[in-house]
This record gives sequence, structure tokens and C-alpha cells, in this order.
Amino acid sequence: MSRFRYLAWLAPALLIVVAGCQKPSTSSTKTTAAKTTSTATAEPTEINGMPVVHLKRKQTGDTPQFLGMTILPGRGMNTFQITGYFPGLGVFHVLHAPTLEVANTKYYGTASDAYGDDSFAFGGAFLVPYPNRILGKVSADKKTITTYWHGHKLVLPANWHNSAHPTEDLHAMHGLILKENASNVKVENTPDGQVVTADMPDAFHGQWLSKTDLHFRIALTAKAIDAQITAKNVGNEDEPMSMAWHPYLRIPSGEHAQALLHVPGTMRAEVNNYQDVFVTGKLMPVKGTRWDFLAPQGKPLDHGYLDDNWSHLLWKNGKLTVSLSDPASNYKISEVGFSPQIKTIQVYSPPTVKFAVVEEQFNFADPFGKEWHGMNTGMVTLKPGQSVTWHVQLQMSELHPAK
Repeated sequence: MSRFRYLAWLAPALLIVVAGCQKPSTSSTKTTAAKTTSTATAEPTEINGMPVVHLKRKQTGDTPQFLGMTILPGRGMNTFQITGYFPGLGVFHVLHAPTLEVANTKYYGTASDAYGDDSFAFGGAFLVPYPNRILGKVSADKKTITTYWHGHKLVLPANWHNSAHPTEDLHAMHGLILKENASNVKVENTPDGQVVTADMPDAFHGQWLSKTDLHFRIALTAKAIDAQITAKNVGNEDEPMSMAWHPYLRIPSGEHAQALLHVPGTMRAEVNNYQDVFVTGKLMPVKGTRWDFLAPQGKPLDHGYLDDNWSHLLWKNGKLTVSLSDPASNYKISEVGFSPQIKTIQVYSPPTVKFAVVEEQFNFADPFGKEWHGMNTGMVTLKPGQSVTWHVQLQMSELHPAK
């Protein structure tokens, strides 16, 4: 999703990131860990009135493994940061994000965050009940857009715009829980880590077509970060539903062009341009184009701009796997989907950044738009009493394992 304005106002944070633990480490594990601890002491214990959750586990051996997570129940259960250990990198941050102190003082609660948009500027926001863009008629005060699902009216916040022209092409973006509080937050130990569960009753507060309860389960183990969200329609009306995650997956070496991306999708949704990123309703074959990332080992990102959506996905053994590899550090991270309702993959990665955002989601962008001419755009219909679960894992490994 085109986010040029974030790249501009994130500059102060990026200076901290480059100087601190977000910089790819070439030093020992002990040195890297010390830097992480020194910045953590100043970080807030609450965000948006809710305690910050830290999941932790002890390092075992010298193999790639996850060590910790920072989760924000006061920001829609945002997985703000993930810590891992990787041979040659030491202890490092998996996600692109400033320190929590910087996020809380310079971004959260500011003018740009009126709708919670800062939640998807870094870290890993959850996007419910709609990832991506929804277009519609803009209200006179330019605060909302109106669209329709099966004849039912939806009025949504107009929280996003053309990246080059802030007053143009207003639309809704990335759901309704970006800064919602969770409740009933519980942390439990497991044999190889910790798990946090939480609820979000009546998550959309009348902004959606029916009353919806959300349940979160996020688990930390050595081998995986496991995220699950269950949405249940507890109201009296049918409603559309989609979910996704928005993790800014770092390229540890910082060398964007040589990073390898694998996307198991054979079709791409055409967009009008990368300033609006509005879908045209046309699906284009990727084979032989610059959007062809079907090679199992991945293809270099090179210097191309990506803010694209892939569909006609290739599942294997009940799993949908997107991978980002960094040959310069022998690092590979995979996002593995398990929910059969996942129909599209969105990837955002401009050539000037050191990350790629990978979103496995149910839907195409603008799922209620006329440009699709009645096509099934992936939104799941939940009737009263029905529920659906979105389930995705992050898995880390060596690109070329030692023999």
C-alpha cells in the first residue's frame, strides 16, 4: 500500500533505528542484546491505557529461533516487534519499527493517527474486517465514505488518500480495529514459549453490518510466531468479513535489491498507478513479467516498486507459503497461511526501503467495487452465529542450511 507520507515522517525514527538494534548486526550476540536492553528500559509499560504484553522464551542452541514479542492490546493487538536469534546476526529485530517509546511519543495519538493509521506504519497491525482499500462516495466533510454490500449501506472512515495529494481520492483503509482496546488479556506459559489470548467484543461499534466478537491467540515458540483471529457474528444480520496481518519484515542486511521474494500467485490485480493503488478489476497473468515471483527459491526484488496483489494461489499440502530471503545474511523468513479462505497476497516493498510487508488476506482490494462486475472478491459471508478463523505463521530459517 502506497505509504510515501509515512516514509517522510518516519525519518526521525529511522535515524534511531539505523543507530540502534534495527541495524543488521555484525557483532556478537552479547553486544546486540545489550543494545536492546538499554533502549527497552525507557519504553512505556502502557499504550492507549492498556499494559504492553511481552512474550519471551530462552535461547536454546545456535540455530535460528524466535525469542520474544511485543504486543499492544491497546492498539488492536498489534504485534509491534518480534525478536529473534540468527547465526551471524545475533539477537535482532525481525520487524521494521522504531522503539516503542518513539512510537508512543511521536506517532500514536498525533494528528496523522486520528483513525489509528500509525498502527500500520510499522510493526505488525491486524486488519479487520477489511484489509486494503475500499472506495465509495466521499461525504461533504470528507470524513467518511459510503459503499454497499448486497444492497446494505456501509459508512466507513475515510482514513487514506492518494500518496502524492493528501486531499485527493479519499478512501477507507485497513479495517476498524487499528487502535481498539482488547479485553480479557491472558498470558500463559507453554513447553517452548508463551501464548497470549484476548477478546474484542463488539469490535466495530456499529460501523459494520452486524455485531461481531473477535478472539485473538498469538503464540511464541522457537520455530514459529503463530497468529490466529476468530471473528464471530453475534448480531442479527449477515455481514462480510476479511482479515489479514501487516508485518514489516526486515531485510537484515539492508540490501533490498538482492533480497529474494517468493509469491505463489499466478495472477496479479492491475492497479491504476502506485499513488492511488486502485484496482481496475482486471487480473493479469504474472508469468514472464516483473511480477513473476513463482520460483521456489524466490526472485530478486531488484529496483522495482511493489504494492501489488496476487491471486490464483498455489497451495501445497494445505499450506500457502510466501518467503522473503536475504542472501547477504543467509536469512529466510516465511509467512505460512493455513486458512483456506485466504484468496490473495498483498506485498508492499519500494526499492528504497529495507523491508517487505506481506499480507495474506481473504479479499481483493475494493471488494464491493463495481469494477469487479460481480466477481467473488473473497469476502466471507458470516450469517448470525457463524464464525471464521484467519490463521498464519511466521517461520525463520537459514537460506542455505549448514551441512
